[in-house]
Amino acid sequence: MNTNQATRRDFLKMAGLTTTGLALAGCQMPTAGGTAERPNVVVIFTDDQRWDCLGVASKPLLGMKTPHLDRLAKEGALFENMFVTTSLCSPSRASFLSGLYAHSHGVMNNFTDYPVDLGSYPRRLQEAGYHTAYIGKWHMGEQDDAKRPGFDYWITHKGQGQYYDTTFNVNGTRQVVKGYYTTAVTRMAAEWLRGIRKVGSPFLLILGHKAPHGPFVPEEKYKHTYDDVQVPYPETAFHLETKPKWVTERLDTWHGIYGPLYGFRKDFPDKRPEGVNIFGEFVRSYAGTINSVDDSVGEIYKTLGQIGELDNTLFIFTSDNSFLLGEHGMIDKRSMHEESIRVPLIVRYPKLIKASTLIREQVLNIDMAPSIVDICRARPLDNIHGLSWKPLLEGNHSRWRKSWLYEYNYEKQFPYTPNVRGVRTDKWKYVHYPHGDGEPDRHMAELYNLKDNPNETINLINDPKYASVAKELKAELARLLKETGAVPDRMPLDEGVKLELPEESIR
Repeated sequence: MNTNQATRRDFLKMAGLTTTGLALAGCQMPTAGGTAERPNVVVIFTDDQRWDCLGVASKPLLGMKTPHLDRLAKEGALFENMFVTTSLCSPSRASFLSGLYAHSHGVMNNFTDYPVDLGSYPRRLQEAGYHTAYIGKWHMGEQDDAKRPGFDYWITHKGQGQYYDTTFNVNGTRQVVKGYYTTAVTRMAAEWLRGIRKVGSPFLLILGHKAPHGPFVPEEKYKHTYDDVQVPYPETAFHLETKPKWVTERLDTWHGIYGPLYGFRKDFPDKRPEGVNIFGEFVRSYAGTINSVDDSVGEIYKTLGQIGELDNTLFIFTSDNSFLLGEHGMIDKRSMHEESIRVPLIVRYPKLIKASTLIREQVLNIDMAPSIVDICRARPLDNIHGLSWKPLLEGNHSRWRKSWLYEYNYEKQFPYTPNVRGVRTDKWKYVHYPHGDGEPDRHMAELYNLKDNPNETINLINDPKYASVAKELKAELARLLKETGAVPDRMPLDEGVKLELPEESIR
């Protein structure tokens, strides 16, 4: 097997540190709104949304219907294989903004602020004359005191916020905003868009939703949308024979299918046959929150049309990470399983993208920043890991990454997932769980043929027939760690699985 068909020189450019985008020299600033050369940008973020929570997905979760997101995909591009390089909210969000892996930008957990001196695509657009705003869930650091770097206007809040009546910091003034979170932030974003149209310069708006982060509270009108859908435990939850020990150890914990399910199940562990009924309520509530997000996308789309900027706007929809709903016996994210790392990405901009474009290449959260900077003709971000997917949208698929690095660092507050290091190609995935004291493979490793076994139920790591594949992927992982600046690889000490954790600590 050859996991890297590109030449070594090309691969170093693609997988290592790159600079992408177009320089500002010779570019005229538009006098009002976006232009073909420098579009407005609207990015809508959700929290913990799976890639299959779209009506246009090949197999939508619970048969979900998302007409506004589907329209966005029909009029633009749907990225089928969009992944995050760390499946944890704050590290992933910082990677989206900066184009860097977590080991480089330094936001390694959910309690760290975005570094004030770190580059980002909002900063690049701001210096290029864009008026910038962030409205909604920021989720990097626990406080809301500091102005968000790179934004002229901001409405955010502490930590997770609430599904109803959240206290926001509105550009420096705190106030309780009544109503359902999704509706409230959408209304504030639409108001900002209507006002900013009069300023006479291109704009960037990032709208961050709380949904579908748990504990899930659907809006009243969607509370019973999926009541008639039967939700069994996923079949993969019962194929754990070849999995590492830590996977079975967490079945009864906060991050396992027999655990409290973000508070939906009060008494746990619960292995009763009827326990699946509560699990069904958990999954249906998760899906219900996303219907409100779809409404939000429709409202922002309508507002852009009303102000005459819809087709002048690079409109992006994505999520900070995915979410395991019982697959492999797991709840939550953090691991490198597909249900943890694969997220939606839809991009609409008719001056660049043909309708109903389908992108099958593996793109990453670190690609967002260089792509936006490239399309908007702003000054390139220096020494980043991400690549611009603008060439993919233009039909150039000849030079793209063949493999990529996944990393997650153990958190003592959430001791159900060990350190994770892995590499994914189009066909293969290799993952190992190095202990923080340097002991090799204490938790075992995993090897999957994603073409033959996309559900990752057959771990081939101990099959002699695939020893050469495992060896090559181990070497590729070591190379990626080195070339992205992750060596020496400093990781926290894995203290082992614990069974109790305060509910308020769920992240």
